[in-house]
Amino acid sequence: MKLVYKRVVLKISGQRLAGDDGFGISTQAIQRTAQEIVEAREQGVEVGVVCGGGNIIRGISAEAEGLNRVAADSMGMLASVMNALALQDGLEKCGADTRVLSAVEIKQVAEPHIRRRAMRHIEKGRIVIFAAGTGNPFFTTDTGAALRAMEIGAGVLLKGTRVDGVYDSDPEKFPGAKRYDRITYREFLHRNLDVMDATAISLCQTHKLPIVVFDMTVPGNMLRVIQGETIGTAVGV
Repeated sequence: MKLVYKRVVLKISGQRLAGDDGFGISTQAIQRTAQEIVEAREQGVEVGVVCGGGNIIRGISAEAEGLNRVAADSMGMLASVMNALALQDGLEKCGADTRVLSAVEIKQVAEPHIRRRAMRHIEKGRIVIFAAGTGNPFFTTDTGAALRAMEIGAGVLLKGTRVDGVYDSDPEKFPGAKRYDRITYREFLHRNLDVMDATAISLCQTHKLPIVVFDMTVPGNMLRVIQGETIGTAVGV
């Protein structure tokens, strides 16, 4: 089987793990996501995963409601650890060997994030789940995913969403929204598209890391992207 990308980092939102409920953790959504990841790993793809925490708490929204932003973002990091542990359980039920590495030290449940340790786990064929974003407030898990992808030398950053790519406006609100097959980093930033935050896009632009935004609710899409099929939106390539 031809693989265009040998090593990838997959960014999945907390909403993806919430399933149809939109909040909390859905065991069914966890298992569907785990199966997609394991399918790619079984084909020889080296996989790192970054989970968001928005299904539990979102720092910006919490700040708008009066919570201190640093506290809110810290809670968001812990939420992403919870999602990482849930995904780890789902992956292991599918027979995968996994490790959770956290940017915030919680030694009882996850290893501390050390780049060389992450590389070693990946080289041994383990799926590495990067938790707690960058470990710093004011940075999203999108930026954390871009950072981890560059640290481990990934060939692409995959963003698995519930829509089939990047649109010029929200397709769930505007039925006539236009989808891009390809878009440059510069145009993405110029149009202020909110599929990923600007810091993550700028980081990928600086280091020429391609991004593919695709619909992960369709079974098999992740592997199709890795095999080079034209699915979703390619950013910067």
